[in-house]
Amino acid sequence: MAVIHRTTMSPGKLELLADWLPSRPWYRGAQGPAALTKAGGFRLDDPEGEVGVEFMVVTDGAGDAPVSYLVPLTYRGAPLEGAGEGLVGTSEHGVLGRRWIYDGAHDPVLVEQLLALLAGRAVAQDQNRSGVPDPTVEIRSEGAGVPAGLTGPGLVTDTADGTVVTVGPVGLERPVLALTLARELRTGPAPASDRVRGRLLARWAAPDGAEARTTFASLADSGR
Repeated sequence: MAVIHRTTMSPGKLELLADWLPSRPWYRGAQGPAALTKAGGFRLDDPEGEVGVEFMVVTDGAGDAPVSYLVPLTYRGAPLEGAGEGLVGTSEHGVLGRRWIYDGAHDPVLVEQLLALLAGRAVAQDQNRSGVPDPTVEIRSEGAGVPAGLTGPGLVTDTADGTVVTVGPVGLERPVLALTLARELRTGPAPASDRVRGRLLARWAAPDGAEARTTFASLADSGR
């Protein structure tokens, strides 16, 4: 079970993200630092108890109109080898010391726990309280369903529309599946697709203050 410490981080998460978000191809705001507020999210547990895993929603007010983004993050006590491209930055934690903070699409712990969640083998946790499940996170199985034993990340591709992560392994008719992470969050239903095997839906606070609910992530056959 992840323990949430009531302490300080310097720089804070929103400070780091304000500089990092504008570097992403899916960012819609103006050049320069984003102006962020927290707008929701949830956590997952690392079975080894070493890595913090958080799905954070932030709203950026720096542009002409506010935009909300999904930012999956991991927090580590040492650099993750081979994941330099996904490094958001480092921060000094008041209890745990220096933490290396990564875009979770590049971190195998987050990707594999997200796959376990989609397969019904993990439970979403409250974003702000230790040991408290978040019952508002919903998993929908579709088509052939989500098989157990998937691993990743493989190739991580950021586009203007989101992030796609290839996952495996062998044993499937199509050995590579595509895990898609939404980035800009919008209200309304996700597009239907006969390739989708499972979806993760969660709630967040839309820019107008209303409670919104949408697809955060989906797993689908890659079409190869």
